[in-house]
Amino acid sequence: QVQLVESGGGLVQAGGSLRLSCAASGRTFSSYAMAWFRQAPGKEREFVAAMLPWSSALYYADSVKGRFTISRDNAKNTVYLQMSSLKPEDTAVYYCAAKDVASTEYDYWGQGTQVTVSS
Repeated sequence: QVQLVESGGGLVQAGGSLRLSCAASGRTFSSYAMAWFRQAPGKEREFVAAMLPWSSALYYADSVKGRFTISRDNAKNTVYLQMSSLKPEDTAVYYCAAKDVASTEYDYWGQGTQVTVSS
């Protein structure tokens, strides 16, 4: 069982930066694939970024490539999402998710943190 708690959301002006954090419980954090998703009002949840346990494989949605960076600190059981050059269309609730690498779906989800980008 893994519990995830996001933090770091808030209100920022367009062009600004934020760093989201996701603290995970459980001793096997380092063996999980971690990801960030987001859901804007009236829209479906969408994939943002992911990384495999060994950290060398990173994946990004086209809409955030070059602006967002996912990283993890296994010693702190924490995954981060550094967001730069933020745009109003990045406004959404951001969710952290985790899964065993053998799983086809993300099994564990955080409660979400709101990111609002003003124009």
